[in-house]
Amino acid sequence: MSVVPPGSVELSFVVPVYNEAESVENLYREIVAAGEAGGGTFEILFVDDGSRDGTDRVLYQVAESDARVRVASFRRNFGKSAALAVAFAQVNGRLVMTLDGDLQDDPAELPSMRAALEERGLDLVSGWKATRRDPWTKRLPSRLFNAVAGRVTGARLHDLNCGLKLYRREVVDALEVYGELHRFLPALAHLKGFRIGEVPVRHRARQFGHSKFGASRFVNGFLDLLAVSFIQTSALKPLHVFGRIGLLSGMVGGGIAAYFLVIWALGEPLRVRPLLILAAVLLILGIQFVSLGLLGELIATQHPKTNYPLRAQRRWDGGGAGGV
Repeated sequence: MSVVPPGSVELSFVVPVYNEAESVENLYREIVAAGEAGGGTFEILFVDDGSRDGTDRVLYQVAESDARVRVASFRRNFGKSAALAVAFAQVNGRLVMTLDGDLQDDPAELPSMRAALEERGLDLVSGWKATRRDPWTKRLPSRLFNAVAGRVTGARLHDLNCGLKLYRREVVDALEVYGELHRFLPALAHLKGFRIGEVPVRHRARQFGHSKFGASRFVNGFLDLLAVSFIQTSALKPLHVFGRIGLLSGMVGGGIAAYFLVIWALGEPLRVRPLLILAAVLLILGIQFVSLGLLGELIATQHPKTNYPLRAQRRWDGGGAGGV
């Protein structure tokens, strides 16, 4: 990928693709049309996620014919989060638009999304597929997932996982995308203090290939939701989480043990009872949870987080006043 100063273009299109050889050339033309209609400078970053159908060859041909196109290709399939992470590290645009490579997302939605970003003072605009062109076996789990995820994270959007999104550059720089957290990018941005919103967008029926959605992705989504909830509330102070559980367990176990100590002191013989065994187990668990929290603290201090989003900065780096 070529080296271009960050912020030197107005808009970066980011497209992760996997086995979409029949779609990517048509999608490229649509993106170019949308970018040129916007009137500003733009670039297009395709990340091929280890396709086996020749998608990479088609993308290389497109990149050869258009200097605005950059392509990265994984040796094997690593997932959408990995593709987005690689692209986010390379974008140069002041704004970043993501969309899926299956032609179901329409790049022509750019003006309405940009208007929402500017007029409503948002940092991230997510598309909402109000009329979704997918089978019910995909729509129903998605609605359930969005309802639960919105309640847990506080990001009340109709469609957290819509691939069509528009970001300000500082949001992209602040997000850490790994595993399968691409489903939660609006929620992660919301939890970091960014302003998020959504606009209804056109959703088209799939023309080529087949959907990558399956039962395993649905299950993984809820497991990742648990991870997001836990990471955002406890990553900085793991001892506060595990320590509370350990102290509660230890207090209950200690209380039961104290009861048996009192009755033993009053002359009643001490026998092995289920309640006494429970007290011992709770005390041991309390010690283990506190120890786990301390280990978490040691790990956290070795890898401190520094990508806290700022509202503004002035003479921070020795230069003039600036905003973030």
